[in-house]
Amino acid sequence: MTKSELNRYYMKRLILVRHAKSSWEFDVSDKERPLKTRGYKDAELVSSAFKSKEIDIDNAYTSPAKRAFETSKIFMQLLSKENKSAIIKNDLYDFGGNSVEMFIKSLPDDENNVMIFGHNHAFTSISNIFGSTYIDNVPTSGLVAIKFETNSWNSIKKGTTELTIFPRDLK
Repeated sequence: MTKSELNRYYMKRLILVRHAKSSWEFDVSDKERPLKTRGYKDAELVSSAFKSKEIDIDNAYTSPAKRAFETSKIFMQLLSKENKSAIIKNDLYDFGGNSVEMFIKSLPDDENNVMIFGHNHAFTSISNIFGSTYIDNVPTSGLVAIKFETNSWNSIKKGTTELTIFPRDLK
């Protein structure tokens, strides 16, 4: 086994994507809030910047909220995963972070690069608990990638924040 193969085997990468900017102009439940036009544009901008990093994802998961699911569709399409959509997981409809953390720690160990779509304050909290760089706030459409030197999601501890892509930095 080559060194790069060993590194991949003993490495997990979590890619957190906060849902894009949503609209409050419709009288719908929180889970049914759609994206604003700006949300679509920002999600396309961030997903395009992420694609240029050439990080292949093994699987993607999303909150069942419409704004998170729609954001995941934009990313999956731009990452050339047209025939694959993010898997909806109710645990990701979490604003505190406890359910998200338990979800991450229960991921299958054969998935090394995982992208999840969800909400704040959970994603800012998870970024700061597990990442090496303090982030005051993960903005809408914001992406944070954290690398862990382990072969088991259940045993993740403090990792290394290897990438942040926020819409404001791309405009």
